[in-house]
Amino acid sequence: MKTRHLVIAMSVLLCPIATVHAFGQQPSHIAVGVGYPGINIGINMSSYPDLVQVPGYPVYYDPRADSNYFFYDGLFWVFYSDNWYASSWYNGPWQSVGYDDVPLFVLRVPVHYYRHPPAYFRGWRDDAPPRWGDRLGRDWDQRRSGWDHWDSHAVPPPAPLPVYQRQYSGDRYPRAPEQQHSIRSEHYRYQPQEPATQPRFQQRPQVQRQQQDQQRARPEPSDKGHADQGTPPDKGRSNDEKRRDNERATEDRNSGQ
Repeated sequence: MKTRHLVIAMSVLLCPIATVHAFGQQPSHIAVGVGYPGINIGINMSSYPDLVQVPGYPVYYDPRADSNYFFYDGLFWVFYSDNWYASSWYNGPWQSVGYDDVPLFVLRVPVHYYRHPPAYFRGWRDDAPPRWGDRLGRDWDQRRSGWDHWDSHAVPPPAPLPVYQRQYSGDRYPRAPEQQHSIRSEHYRYQPQEPATQPRFQQRPQVQRQQQDQQRARPEPSDKGHADQGTPPDKGRSNDEKRRDNERATEDRNSGQ
């Protein structure tokens, strides 16, 4: 019995040490990002990426990145852990994007340009898009019917690269969405063309500012309005008070005669 108690006591004492050791094994490149909206997906671009256009596509990729990292229609796109994420800045914060909302030309990027492809990509043609219909099922394939067929002679031009972000890295990288939006508005005039991209390009500070402007535009009630809507003289007075006032008024008229 004493031996059993000793083993339990040792387990309790060693548990915190094991926990600290386990947390100490976390990769150093994972960002914490506490206090800011968005998702931390374990990808940290320490500097502005070296983007190269995918031949024949209005999409850029980073050939040196150890991730599935793209740029299209004014946004950065990352395919990580079987999910899509987007951000207007090269190192996030990232917002999750459902497969139904990912732009078609992002889905059409050939397998070859996924620098960190998942295991189920194996065996698929290197020069063709991933077989998303096989992965996501018939319902998705029907909802996005024709996603893998397009006129290669009618491909839109790529969006201009946000090269102004090159000067923001390390401690200078803006994490607050308000700061990101302010810098982007000053240096990047491009407006997304994709309906699925447009709402994600509009950051929350802009929406908040619009709401504040609407509130300020509402007319304030004036003092004159309050006076016009004041309480009528007789409202709230008892019948006895009204009767005494009438008697005084009658006496005043009689004495004046």
